[in-house]
Amino acid sequence: MIIEFTHNNKKYTANLAESLDISLPLFSGEHNPNAFHIDNPKFEPIKVGTFVGSVQEGGACNCENIFFNAHGNGTHTECVGHISKERITINQTLKQFYAIAQVISVSPTTIENGDLMVTLKSIETQFDSKVEAMIIRTLPNNLSKKTAQYSGNNPTYLEPALGTFLANNNIKHLLVDLPSVDREEDGGALATHHAFWQYPNNTRLNATITELIFVDDTITDGLYLLNLQIASFESDASPSKPVLYNIN
Repeated sequence: MIIEFTHNNKKYTANLAESLDISLPLFSGEHNPNAFHIDNPKFEPIKVGTFVGSVQEGGACNCENIFFNAHGNGTHTECVGHISKERITINQTLKQFYAIAQVISVSPTTIENGDLMVTLKSIETQFDSKVEAMIIRTLPNNLSKKTAQYSGNNPTYLEPALGTFLANNNIKHLLVDLPSVDREEDGGALATHHAFWQYPNNTRLNATITELIFVDDTITDGLYLLNLQIASFESDASPSKPVLYNIN
């Protein structure tokens, strides 16, 4: 299916039959990335009386209970409800699911304390002001990201000034291949989250942050049509499936 659409008075086309999935699948057990010491996902058949929700175990159908935490178990999209005193949910705030997105590859900078950080300086020279979503791929782009155990390892994070820059340039959706845009342990500051959402003084309710994506090396830097898919969770975050389409 070929679609034609207009953005900023410019016409584009995209082939919806040729999708580029940048989400990570969610498995039961350890074959997932893990962050913040959150338990691994667990899928198990429901058992009610003599009924078991597993054909392999003699049941008539498969019916699983699934236990997971969106923030630490895989690709997820979150709203400002992640840091707000008010209960704000991703299902309430994400209402537009398509956006023009830019993929940027960047090597993190080693800062004075030894941390690895994606800085504003490393992004702004590549930034395209026409986009609505920013997708950051950190280098090196190893396949180990798909099952990385981030807990306790102080992974790469974003400079708060970058969050402010993206907010000031009307970026609605920020997607990263990191477990968080903020430092693993920062005393609860979550400075980049606050900067991007401009909470609490000028809160951007329609802005989202998606973490733990994986952008394959076959996807080149440049502009794409983004379809940001979530489950209709009335929570601050949902497991998600961001999908890209080449545009002409």
